[in-house]
Amino acid sequence: MKNLLGNSLCIIAPHPDDEVLGCGGLIARASSLDISVHILFISGHLPPLYPKSSYNIILEECKKASKILGVETIQFLDIPATFINEKPVSEINGLIKSFLNEKHAYSVAIPFPDRHIDHRISFESAMVACRPVGPQYPKFIFCYETLSETDWNAPYIEANFVPEMFIDISNVFKNKMNALNCYSSQISSNSTRNLKAVEALAKYRGSQNGFEAAEGFKIIRHLV
Repeated sequence: MKNLLGNSLCIIAPHPDDEVLGCGGLIARASSLDISVHILFISGHLPPLYPKSSYNIILEECKKASKILGVETIQFLDIPATFINEKPVSEINGLIKSFLNEKHAYSVAIPFPDRHIDHRISFESAMVACRPVGPQYPKFIFCYETLSETDWNAPYIEANFVPEMFIDISNVFKNKMNALNCYSSQISSNSTRNLKAVEALAKYRGSQNGFEAAEGFKIIRHLV
């Protein structure tokens, strides 16, 4: 797996909890192999839509989840959720690019451009930041799916998530679920952002490939 991801894996997450929902198993496996994992969180539950106290709770949940998964560093841009589009796109592109350069990213996981505007803009900016130009750029870029957002795209009208890369997370599945449990403020029985749905998806992705549990990804670019 180290041959695939290199020594440094960066995760671009629109919000805290997306990293666990989409690639918590991947993160746990990578860190167990001494691959450095770094996460950049673009936005969060901040005013004007949410009270600052809500964001502070999520930050603590995020730190606990990151520790369980073995994440080396986390960084927050502190942009209010659903207001990313009000930031100059060049500024977001530059912030992501600087983060990837600083962490010497070999591989980068980015959100699939789904129902949530923050996911779409994070995807678009990450794609710009990952362009193979200049002296340093990532060699492996791929998208992850996020339950409660990716599954809401309109079938055949919008892009649908159809993975072609599957990571076996059978041995680290408990780590993923324990990390997700840290986000008690975000887990909801009224959406697919809940433990049972996440487990069902992992079991389904695993069953497609002969694993007990797996995560699926869409490959964007792999330079070898």
